[in-house]
Amino acid sequence: MTLTLERVRDRVRGTVLERVGGTPLVPLHRISEGLRGRISAKLESANPAGSVKDRAALWMTVDAEDEGRLRGGKVILDATSGNTGVALAMVGAVLGHRVDLVMPDKVSLERKRMAAAFGATILLTDPLEGTDGAIREAQRLAAAHAERYVYLDQYSNPANPLAHRLTTAPEVWEQTKGSVTHFVAGVGTSGTIVGVSAGLRPKGVRIVAAQPAEPFHGIEGWKHMATAIRPPIWDEDAADVHLMIPTDPAIDMARRLAREEGVFTGPSGGAAVLAAVRIAQAEPGEIVVLLADGGERYLSTTLWE
Repeated sequence: MTLTLERVRDRVRGTVLERVGGTPLVPLHRISEGLRGRISAKLESANPAGSVKDRAALWMTVDAEDEGRLRGGKVILDATSGNTGVALAMVGAVLGHRVDLVMPDKVSLERKRMAAAFGATILLTDPLEGTDGAIREAQRLAAAHAERYVYLDQYSNPANPLAHRLTTAPEVWEQTKGSVTHFVAGVGTSGTIVGVSAGLRPKGVRIVAAQPAEPFHGIEGWKHMATAIRPPIWDEDAADVHLMIPTDPAIDMARRLAREEGVFTGPSGGAAVLAAVRIAQAEPGEIVVLLADGGERYLSTTLWE
């Protein structure tokens, strides 16, 4: 892969895609109170399409363009739990590519409508099969219609972790002036953890990977690796600490973040902060936790009832 930061910046100059990345880092004063470590949250909801997946979607699409795979009007195809789909739809709209998305039918209504608003076609799969069912259907479509589709496959695409190694990791280092001691994020495709680990671990930062505690969970976007299709880009050795986070406390933390910190996030954001709290209870340091998206895309769910 020859993709570089300079190449991506050149490709998006003068468009809204210039605003992908550069997301704010804010301290969580009340959540950190009484803990040994100090927690700050990196708010990926500030990306143009509202989630951390803007980064991977942009880099995967530019890489496919550079390799010539999107010539001849081919259609971008991917399986998604929601956020990557919204991001790919937005990137496709800006760069002039059609996008077909395969999603489990349990994805929140807001994310379905957002992806459609950007012009994507949405194909829904059995909600009980989760993202694994969507992956299997995307693989089937890609094989059956190779003349139509470019299957980006965020779960195996090396441009996914590369985006985080070359953008997210340097941002965290710069924003903390090199004082970050721990980086915490959830595992879905695993691109964030694997990429940030490559960028920050050589600088002595401890990497904390959080997963759902249960096979059947309510933390959308995360994978319970022991029972799910393993993303080919996932590497357990990329993390120093692995934490298992239950759904109900994660939802409680998402509500606390809104009411105590003014930070509006989804279940995965609450789960990630809960993991950061566990670290901060045990160890001193400057802990950065990545919040993947905003709470507005879960307003139709039980999270805010």
